[in-house]
Amino acid sequence: MSIEQKLRDLLEQRILIIDGAMGTMVQRYRLEEADYRGARFKDWHTDVKGNNDMLCLTQPQIIKEIHKQYLQAGANILETNTFNSQSISLADYDMQAFAYELNVAAAKVAKEAVAEYLAENNLQPGDRFVAGAIGPMNKTLSLSPDVNNPGFRSVTFDEVADAYYEQIKGLVDGGVDILLVETIFDTLNAKAAIYAINKFMRDTKHAKLPVMISGTITDASGRTLSGQTLEAFYISVMHANPISIGLNCALGAEQMRPHVEELSQIAGCYVSAYPNAGLPNAMGEYDESPEHTASVIAEWAQEGWVNLVGGCCGTTPDHIAAIARSMKKYEARKLPELLSA
Repeated sequence: MSIEQKLRDLLEQRILIIDGAMGTMVQRYRLEEADYRGARFKDWHTDVKGNNDMLCLTQPQIIKEIHKQYLQAGANILETNTFNSQSISLADYDMQAFAYELNVAAAKVAKEAVAEYLAENNLQPGDRFVAGAIGPMNKTLSLSPDVNNPGFRSVTFDEVADAYYEQIKGLVDGGVDILLVETIFDTLNAKAAIYAINKFMRDTKHAKLPVMISGTITDASGRTLSGQTLEAFYISVMHANPISIGLNCALGAEQMRPHVEELSQIAGCYVSAYPNAGLPNAMGEYDESPEHTASVIAEWAQEGWVNLVGGCCGTTPDHIAAIARSMKKYEARKLPELLSA
């Protein structure tokens, strides 16, 4: 049975749990510049503190420990620590050359975490998956970074697609089960990622992996940063035939509620949602309790809107555990019956 079929079978039975924030958990370790560098990058010529993705190479035990905490909390799907692991974003640290290696390492660390968790708890494999996280990139194809030159773009579609292609190759070679294009604020960047996925699968004749897509509504207007409504975003990416489409980041669960409801009504595939732990406070930190986050997400489940839920910025294993507990009493959203022509 293919990974996609296993995933579909589970999604028909129950609501699956996605893990929570990686960055929030990394912050708890209070790592300094030397910790990020490790022995290998001890003499690197730029500051690297804050490059959480490189910890898969320099502090893999920390990343594995975080993954295992989320598994213990009840997560079915772990996201690799690769949100910025493509050459364009890594250029901020002059680490473009390590993009492929970072993705392979991150995938392997997550897979090892799953294997160890299953062995330690005497569990059979089957409902734990690793999703290769493909982030939005720090450059956008739809918006100009120069307010005086609206037509200017700092990157081309081909450059974005090539960077994503290298990332996808690393994730797949590292053994991920799913490819997750997430936190999409510019649909054209997402289209480049989808193009790269399809090209990689064609070039390598690799068995098709399930694709999950998750966009970001940035404010009360109900639009992405590049100006699309939720329905327009959905229509723009459905050619990828994703196993799920959803929303994450930018909003807390309360603010995300109307958008999850709308998506559940228009989506012909499974629906995912993993909000932040509320909105950030004046210090940029998240105060929402696990119980409150879980209670709002439980309302979505009660309404029959969701198939996969989890947490984004500010969420912790405690949030994921509370969400996982609350989902046990609800049935998963049923896929709509498509009318024949």
